[in-house]
Amino acid sequence: MQSIYRALAGCAAAAVLAMSFTAPAAAQATDFPSKPVRIVVTFPPGGSADAVVRMLVPRLNEKLGQSVIVDNRPGAGGNIGLTVVAKAAPGDGYTLGVGAAGALSANVSLYAQMPFDPVKDLKPVSMLAAIPFVIIGHPSVAARNQADLIALAKAQPGKLSIAHGGNGTAMHLTAALFAQMADVKLVEVPYRGSGPAALDVLSGQVPLAVVDLPSALQHIKAGKLIAYGVTSPQRLPMLPDVPTVAEAGLPGYDSTGWFGVVAPAGTPPAIIARLNAEITAALNDETIKTNMRNLGVEPAPGTVASFEAYIKAETDKWARVIKTANIKLE
Repeated sequence: MQSIYRALAGCAAAAVLAMSFTAPAAAQATDFPSKPVRIVVTFPPGGSADAVVRMLVPRLNEKLGQSVIVDNRPGAGGNIGLTVVAKAAPGDGYTLGVGAAGALSANVSLYAQMPFDPVKDLKPVSMLAAIPFVIIGHPSVAARNQADLIALAKAQPGKLSIAHGGNGTAMHLTAALFAQMADVKLVEVPYRGSGPAALDVLSGQVPLAVVDLPSALQHIKAGKLIAYGVTSPQRLPMLPDVPTVAEAGLPGYDSTGWFGVVAPAGTPPAIIARLNAEITAALNDETIKTNMRNLGVEPAPGTVASFEAYIKAETDKWARVIKTANIKLE
């Protein structure tokens, strides 16, 4: 995407004034980093986001010439960790955060009060990865494809339960969007993560679920779970025979989990650009790409501007879904 801002010509006095501000910022960027950089990850150790960040750390250590320290701060849909980042002072690039769709786009509509403003208090640095979800079912469900599932749900309104990875998570919103676009009423059941939800579908405790791919892939391939559709705009290489939700009957459906790096507001643009360049190079490394895809996540490098625009589009989209579904969290 093209940059939103363009340089404007000004009078000589304005140019001198601008130089007085930009020179220190440029010098600061040239010296960056001169001490370890902390990345606050808003998820517990062992999850996809944590694993991806730790894949990038050795390369970032080398390229930045300083240690990159991972600080896991999970909780409150990502709000706890990103509050640490938002309140870090000064905005010098030494405290970064890794947040997902919830904390960076949906939480402003889910929570009556937020401890920070994602737009005013944080600056996008780079998208890291996209995480497609899959709608799964137990073989006992009397539907073998998405059309049959929707027909079954319409015939039994409010009777079918669908599990997801927790209230306010991207999987929760994915289930809500599916119900809205299919015009069906499902009983949403929150779990503490994608893995437990998938296991309860596998055991028959709950008939349906929206889960991330790693939680269900082997069971789908073994025929122990039905895959009704993947929630991304394109089919997945790991499940080439499973249609997208959109092509299976809900045109325009798109709900992809994602996470990316942000910095405190006020971080100099030159430092943001340096971080974006190093992260982009790491995400384009073939070994890192392969390892990420083995986790079930897709590398998603991009510019600062494209990430900023994507966050805005996601914020607007989920605000509509949340309002329609009347979802509120405390």
